[in-house]
Amino acid sequence: MNDPLVVVHGLFNAFAPIEPQRLLPGVDVRVPDLAGYGRLRSQEEGIDLPSQARALAAYLRDEVRQPAWLLGHSVGGALAWLVADLAPDLVRGIVDVEGNFTLKDAFWCGRIAALPDAEWAAEYGAMEDAPAAWLERMGIEASDEHIAFAREMLANQPYTTLQRLAQSVLDVTGVADYLELVRRVLLRGTPLWLVGGEQSAAGWDIPEWVMTAARSIHIQPKTGHMMMLEDPVGFCAIVARILAEGNPA
Repeated sequence: MNDPLVVVHGLFNAFAPIEPQRLLPGVDVRVPDLAGYGRLRSQEEGIDLPSQARALAAYLRDEVRQPAWLLGHSVGGALAWLVADLAPDLVRGIVDVEGNFTLKDAFWCGRIAALPDAEWAAEYGAMEDAPAAWLERMGIEASDEHIAFAREMLANQPYTTLQRLAQSVLDVTGVADYLELVRRVLLRGTPLWLVGGEQSAAGWDIPEWVMTAARSIHIQPKTGHMMMLEDPVGFCAIVARILAEGNPA
């Protein structure tokens, strides 16, 4: 596998705790922090989809320095499409993992963006204090491993980052121009693979023409929207199969 895999996390970085680099041996995996997250959690500028996309395009150009696969989860899926439109020569293909196509996919963002700052701050503090309860509300088993993953995800960014990015998701994906951008990327011949969780894929609002354009569609058994957290090994096995499809011997 010569082409790097750049993983674009969603509203929460569900990849940071599982270390996909470890589970995809032989693959050059990069998981850059978005503005407002991880090593950039104190950054207050650029926490919107267009700015994040420009920063990712610059990352591909200046750090990766060759065409790469983009794997985008949830909000990261929307970012993958924006980057592919900005820098088509730097994107080898897209692996869209329950990414946002319409506002129906942005239910979580819609809820967060609508809350008053103080109310969201209090709710987020409660999530940090009781990660097991948060997992259970999302339908994820609150095992010791999952609780540890959740703590790391919740500590990865301040509540303000989530609210600002959530509002931007509504602003960008809620207009017709966004699906026209997706169509434009596909018409260029950018390879696409779709990945969903068995328990959540039925609610994924994917246009029929996007599904038709996909090289293949993979549904991960017994998981939901956070499938990489619920079953990291199974998720990375799907990613490895997709990369093999995209790089036939």
